[in-house]
Amino acid sequence: MATLAVVILTYNEERHIARAIESIAGIATQIVVIDSFSTDRTVEIAREHGASVLQHAFVNQARQMQWALDHAPIATDWVMRLDADEVVEPSLAREIAIKLPCLPADVAGVNLRRRHIFLGRWIRHGGRYPLILLRLWRIGQARVEDRWMDEHMTLTGGRSVLFDAPFTDHNLGDLTAFTAKHNAYATREAVDVLARRYGLLEAEPTMTAKAASRQAALKRAIKERVYNRLPFALAAFGYFLFRYIVQRGFLDGREGLIYHGLQGFWYRFLVGAKLQEFDRALQGLRTPQDRRALLTRLSGLAI
Repeated sequence: MATLAVVILTYNEERHIARAIESIAGIATQIVVIDSFSTDRTVEIAREHGASVLQHAFVNQARQMQWALDHAPIATDWVMRLDADEVVEPSLAREIAIKLPCLPADVAGVNLRRRHIFLGRWIRHGGRYPLILLRLWRIGQARVEDRWMDEHMTLTGGRSVLFDAPFTDHNLGDLTAFTAKHNAYATREAVDVLARRYGLLEAEPTMTAKAASRQAALKRAIKERVYNRLPFALAAFGYFLFRYIVQRGFLDGREGLIYHGLQGFWYRFLVGAKLQEFDRALQGLRTPQDRRALLTRLSGLAI
């Protein structure tokens, strides 16, 4: 038997946490919730469903997850990362139960296929399915990229395999919650780009297909080498057209138009606009300390 710990980060997730825990209850030896001092019933519900709960002040997703790996009393062979609004489908739970104990010793990680539900519809097109992510790894053989946004788990050794069945990202919030979340994401992504441009963060190793997934490594390379060097308005509009027409996002119907329009154009445009706004403010400053202090004030993040 391969033992499995599932780590879930939470903040005010009373709407989702029971569903997430129930989806992995049959395969998880240990369920660890790292809570950022929720003010709703998240902690109570998690404990009622058999999870152990630790609370830790939140800085960003990457550092919270790494704190969990460094400090939570995880005592299993494998670890899985699951967001509170994600669900492990029964087909994936069965696949994990059958395949995980049989993986050879040189396999350190498992890439999983993520599907996204938006306004009740599975978004199949526009390059959104499957998103292939490293979400399962042998204890001690993966780390989190230290990034403010779009952080990935990466292997520190060994190779990865890909399982067939998907897990599902299905947030039950409305469009107001969706746009508020993406507004916060845009700030974090703009900060991440500028912090690296001005040397305010330590350089991360280049993501490789071996350390993560081939898809994730390719998307990161295109984004940093091509997309981020284009004028942001042109890049955002071109990206939306590529997703909606070339990658056939129009086949996702009315929900797809809303999703690809918001996430594929509005969000990318907002990131670019915030990046330009913050960068103009930083250009007159000479020292990393002054730039870090100003970026902290402008973004509200502890850079």
